Amino acid sequence: MAPRAGPPDGGWGWMIVAGCFLVTICTRAVTRCISIFFVEFQAYFGQDYARTAWIHSIVDCATMLCAPLGSLISNHVSCQVGIMLGGLLASTGLILSSFATSLEHLYLSLGVLTGLGFALCYSPAIAMVGKYFNKRKALAYGIAMSGSGIGTFILAPVVQLLIEQFSWRGALLILGGFVLNLCVCGALMRPIALEEDRKTVPGLLEKDYVNEAQKRDLKRMPLCSPLIKTWSHECLCYCSWKEYDFLLMPGFMVLAVSVLFMAYGCSPLFVYLVPYALSVGVSHHQAAFLMSILGVIDIIGNITFGWLTDRRCLKKYRYFCYLFAVGMDGLCCLFLPVLHNFPLLVPFSFTFGYFDGAYVTLIPVVTADVVGTSSLSSALGVVYFLHAIPYLVSPPVAGWLVDTTGSYTASFLLCGFSMIFSSVLLCFARLAKKMKRTRLKSLSNDTHSKQHIWTNGAIAYSVTGELDQKDAEFLPVDTNSYSNR
Repeated sequence: MAPRAGPPDGGWGWMIVAGCFLVTICTRAVTRCISIFFVEFQAYFGQDYARTAWIHSIVDCATMLCAPLGSLISNHVSCQVGIMLGGLLASTGLILSSFATSLEHLYLSLGVLTGLGFALCYSPAIAMVGKYFNKRKALAYGIAMSGSGIGTFILAPVVQLLIEQFSWRGALLILGGFVLNLCVCGALMRPIALEEDRKTVPGLLEKDYVNEAQKRDLKRMPLCSPLIKTWSHECLCYCSWKEYDFLLMPGFMVLAVSVLFMAYGCSPLFVYLVPYALSVGVSHHQAAFLMSILGVIDIIGNITFGWLTDRRCLKKYRYFCYLFAVGMDGLCCLFLPVLHNFPLLVPFSFTFGYFDGAYVTLIPVVTADVVGTSSLSSALGVVYFLHAIPYLVSPPVAGWLVDTTGSYTASFLLCGFSMIFSSVLLCFARLAKKMKRTRLKSLSNDTHSKQHIWTNGAIAYSVTGELDQKDAEFLPVDTNSYSNR
């Protein structure tokens, strides 16, 4: 396949968007709907908030912790194979969960196995969208990531209905069949070769252990392809380093730290929104409807923020749009403890859902702006990997705070301040970078100015010296002529 000069920005790319849209429904929307099972699991197994919350935490943690594994399979085998394998694992985990006899059983089946399957699907599908789009990247990501919101809007009441009709076991069994659609999504992920990916390995063409036929192949192969990696240990080390050399970029380091705080803040709300609504007197159907509202507004946030940040006037401010969205979600969490009835919780679901969809859309866009398209798959794997520990820790910590204090206030305040800190950290980092760039630019201008003055001074000194020499030559002549007179 001849490499393309750049992403096609359309064509089969829209099928890739559709496939990624379905992947986000089957992974992120299903994960969010696990919170609807929270009360059922707690009542059936007779456990407290903290122990029951580990189920949702392990699913999220496994999904993000194994994201680099999904990127690795996508880069070195095939994106299609990775997503299909992930679909089979996720479906198996949900089906086995329907036969659970203890929370520990759910930890392994619903948590580890299903989470691993989701990991093999999620980051490769998102990275594939970035391969097909450049000019309309934010819009494409907005449509693809809106699957999470649409899926939550549709699945939340459906899952509640399934639980009422077939119990939580039957609902998990049906969800297991539903996520098999991930195999269909994997079939849509047609690979694409770009010029940016086909950079030859520097210095390898001059090595003695590479014969002439291999050197000719090297010029046509992408950097770090599986065939190249079989040739030498030196090339293997070089390719592994080139895949992850973005880890030492200062911009990516700051983004990574901020992601840890952002992930800690956003996860508990999806676990405890329904239980909190029930604790303040909201009915089961109204509590599930809050998740549906959050999901559908999430869609609007995905698409509108994606479209807006692709406009020429906002394209260069996408980084700050991301900061604004994360900060607004943090503020929403701070106000949640004072909302004690359904009419007040509805505006919260609108606001939080909109800005959640906004920043989720911009995560891969901001990551691509920091590391470039060629490293996007590996970088997204690392970014989602960094979500793992906060996703694992934050719901149980929030549950412990609820058990200890008897209210949700401390849990929601901690989430809000964590997300605000994430936004402020990135803001200060960007301002510091801008100030440093301005200072270096001014120093560069001063240096050029001094060089210009020095050059003019040298010319002036040379001209003055020549005139002095001429005066010295003429001076004796004038003196002699005066004495002769």
